[in-house]
Amino acid sequence: MPLPTSAPRDFALLFAARILRLFAYGFLAVVMVLYLRGLGYSESRVGVLLAFTLLGDAAVSLTLTTRADHLGRRRMLVVGAVLMALGGVGMAVLGNFWLLLAAAIVGVLSPSGNELGPFLAIEQACLAEVIRPEDRTRVFAWSHVLGFTANALGALFGGALAGFLQHRGWAPVASYRALLWLYAGFGGALFLLFPVLGREVEAPRLGSSPAPATWHGLHEARSHVARLSALFTLDALGGGFIVQSFVAYWFHRRFGADLATLGGIFFGTTLLSGLSALGAVPLARRFGLLNTMVFTHLPSNLLLMLVPFMPTLGSAVAVLLARHLISQMDVPTRQSYVNAIVPAAERSAANGITTTIRQIGTALGPFAAGPLMGIPALAGWCFVISGGLKSTYDLIIWRAFSHVKPPEERGRN
Repeated sequence: MPLPTSAPRDFALLFAARILRLFAYGFLAVVMVLYLRGLGYSESRVGVLLAFTLLGDAAVSLTLTTRADHLGRRRMLVVGAVLMALGGVGMAVLGNFWLLLAAAIVGVLSPSGNELGPFLAIEQACLAEVIRPEDRTRVFAWSHVLGFTANALGALFGGALAGFLQHRGWAPVASYRALLWLYAGFGGALFLLFPVLGREVEAPRLGSSPAPATWHGLHEARSHVARLSALFTLDALGGGFIVQSFVAYWFHRRFGADLATLGGIFFGTTLLSGLSALGAVPLARRFGLLNTMVFTHLPSNLLLMLVPFMPTLGSAVAVLLARHLISQMDVPTRQSYVNAIVPAAERSAANGITTTIRQIGTALGPFAAGPLMGIPALAGWCFVISGGLKSTYDLIIWRAFSHVKPPEERGRN
């Protein structure tokens, strides 16, 4: 992809940071539930830990992103990297449930395998400063593709490395702990990378635009962000029922899938999810960002609801792969849409609040999904509930925002 920017070094660094981070998120998600279960915690306690992990990520994200436009985007990215490293170290060295809970809340961890914490919101605001508006969706789509490819490779790597270590005589918990230490190392790498970014990525200072003095860092964008946040909560709540760690555990218990198989499954699903984002670019150009968001997301949710009704591992994986082939087309279009309809000086805050709300919604899912996963006869309903909630979100957001057009779409018929 040619670099559509006057600041190619910053562009490349932001893409590199996402690739490193998503690779780490990928291998962490494969082993995190298995690690906690290996420590002796029940499914219900694991659900609580995952929920508080996601809530902690949301709190960190909200704190850093709502200050990034005014205190410095690069500075907040560095703080996030430190918390990512501390989260990995804390999970690796602590065994007491309450101490693990504290580490999960304070650290930046991703049990879902998805993008969490303050990074994406601030990085997208940085990218939007150094690219042309007409390139925004394309750049976000490629960022999504490269990130998901790294995430898929991370999942494959995590399953393979843990399996290799166990084959060499390591106890399962020790093999999972090694990956937690590696995760902390990736946080350290980001700590070294973010200070190299140039000043061009910082928020513009426009004298005609009053700087928001409120805690949320918003002024003109408050109404749109409030409504979008409420709707994103519903979508993310559905996603919380199928965080990747739970899906891995479901395949392991339902079909006896081993670590290498799980790594292969999530390599495939994550790679297809990433590639699906590229398909969103021409669709968005032809039909608009919001229409592309909704009408690619709905069929993916129906496929998700079919997964637990498949009788064999092969058929369940096939439906899951088909779902992921279109499941992420809404992501770059949604991200581009948010960045298009808010002022440039409020992008980090708008991205951060909408992303944080999604994280909170995702965090609530494991509270209900944990007990369901503990009952074999009910575990499959997590897929059904997730698909139903996500479909409801699609219909509501299309109805509520169909009249709100990004600048580049105004004047279309």
